[in-house]
Amino acid sequence: MNWTKGDEEEYWNSSMFKAFTFDDEDDELSQLKESKRAVNSLRDFVDDDDDDELERVSWSGEPVGSISWSIKETAGHSGSTHEGREQLKNRNSFSSYAQLPKPTSTYSLSSFFRGRTRPGSFQSLSDVLSDTPAKSYAPELGRPKGEYRDYSNDWSPSDTVRRLRKGKVCSLERFRSLQDKLQLLEEAVSMHDGNVITAVLIFLKRTLSKEILFRELEERQVALRHLIYFLKEIGDQKLLIDLFRFLDRTEELVLSHYREHLNIQDPEKRKEFLKTCISLPFSAEDSAHIQDHYTLLERQIIIEANDRHLEAAGQTEIFRKHPRKASILNMPLVTTLFYSCFYHYGEAEGTFSSPINLKKTFKIPDKQYVLTALAARAKLRAWHDVDALFTTKNWLGYTKKRAPIGFHRVVEILHKNSAPVQILQEYVSLVEDVDTKLNLATKFKCHDVVIDTCRDLKDRQQLLGYRSKVDKGSAEEEKIDAILSSSQIRWKN
Repeated sequence: MNWTKGDEEEYWNSSMFKAFTFDDEDDELSQLKESKRAVNSLRDFVDDDDDDELERVSWSGEPVGSISWSIKETAGHSGSTHEGREQLKNRNSFSSYAQLPKPTSTYSLSSFFRGRTRPGSFQSLSDVLSDTPAKSYAPELGRPKGEYRDYSNDWSPSDTVRRLRKGKVCSLERFRSLQDKLQLLEEAVSMHDGNVITAVLIFLKRTLSKEILFRELEERQVALRHLIYFLKEIGDQKLLIDLFRFLDRTEELVLSHYREHLNIQDPEKRKEFLKTCISLPFSAEDSAHIQDHYTLLERQIIIEANDRHLEAAGQTEIFRKHPRKASILNMPLVTTLFYSCFYHYGEAEGTFSSPINLKKTFKIPDKQYVLTALAARAKLRAWHDVDALFTTKNWLGYTKKRAPIGFHRVVEILHKNSAPVQILQEYVSLVEDVDTKLNLATKFKCHDVVIDTCRDLKDRQQLLGYRSKVDKGSAEEEKIDAILSSSQIRWKN
């Protein structure tokens, strides 16, 4: 066929034809192939038949609909702000998992694989592959028929519980009668899934009066235990106290009431609250604990006010050298004792800040007192106080060192606080067990203790082995040589 030059240009420049270019890989046919390959590759990971089993997950990594996500969302949106409560009130349907307010970053894996998008979410996979409409390149993956039933409100209590267990979206609002709600709860209990039980209880707590809820749960002990645990976790002390009062559980009621002191920040108000708790019907052991708690806080308030004044005045040496790092208020008893041994050691027994006064008031055992006092005085490097702590006199006036915690623990604490070798050697030598004594002496390089112990054991081989560990020409080496050359020692074979 003979074409003129004008015919050829018209042929190639028309919209129906296109000349070959090196950019052919970017044409629509190539894009279609790439898009279809991408979608087909997803089928290796996602099966349409199993799509009903896919979970909704949040960027925190927790499935949307799990009880941990549900509780966090409840606390973050409906439990802490007025706006969250209003949002829950204005909803037309309720789901123990999915209908709670969700973060905007939540996405559905199934929606992501299908290529659907929604306002505020991330682009679908097909949208990422091309700027043109997704359906022009790859058809939408099939949607399971079961998913359409989520919104038809025709699930039975048994079906609803099974779907809740899988973390699926389903409304509980359709269960309006008390009989239906109780049947839903019984199905959840029979499933033996704590998350589902708690989710149903959240729904019942919102839709039933306290009196009816408490009355029905009294006959359902498994659900009752779940509700008590849930209320403790979210800190709903008021409802918890009402529940214990209804159940006539006096001990749990007063303990729950006592726990409210944790929410009182002001020390004086907390002290007054604890004073009211003393008269509550606690057990004998708990009553003693409450009394000690009140007395301790009372002491701490007095000590704190006095020490703050002394520290501000700057005239007390201990506070100048070692400024306080924190307030003593609301600290445990052992911490208070350490503080007293650190800043008020040696004070007269009649003062509230005296360690001896604390020991007697709160009946602190000797071991605990000695251990705490040793740690405090060793930290200050007050070695004279450490020595006096373990020195006792018998009825004849003879002195002897005694340690209720064991001298091996004394040595460990002294070494931790960088005690001099001379002091370490003195206490290592007081360790009764020979093997423990040798191990500690070798570990902390108390040469004289090792040498004397090997001599007393008449162990020539061990003494020869230790000779290689001391410095050449040192006093310790000379001492070992003198012992080895002595003819008065009968060495072991």
